[in-house]
Amino acid sequence: MARFLDTNILLYSISRDPAESIKRDRAIALLDDSSLMLSIQALQEFYVQATCARRADALPHALAVLLIEKWLRFRIQDLILAILKGALRIRDTHVLSFWDSAIVSAALAQGCDTLYSEDLNHGQVVDGLRIINPFRVG
Repeated sequence: MARFLDTNILLYSISRDPAESIKRDRAIALLDDSSLMLSIQALQEFYVQATCARRADALPHALAVLLIEKWLRFRIQDLILAILKGALRIRDTHVLSFWDSAIVSAALAQGCDTLYSEDLNHGQVVDGLRIINPFRVG
């Protein structure tokens, strides 16, 4: 089973908000699995969101870079023309946002059958890729 992580998993792994402690613990547990896959897009989104000055627990540049370097142990899908074309098709066919479509396209390009994301509908299947919200209870 090939599994792909969306940006929100990375962001929850660094959360210091007590209200998100369960999600943080679950995200950290997911990141312990070195067989997971990510995309350049997810790493870029992580950096921008994690270091944003408006974020209460914003990371300094150096720490965000260290985390990204650590996550390079995962298989990483580059941004290539095929991902863009796939995202445009998925957006049109499944009526997802462009950015969600790009994550789905990257996961499909890696041959994944599961995408962990809080942003899409739990249990939804897009072109054979099952969306799982790892924070969903029940």
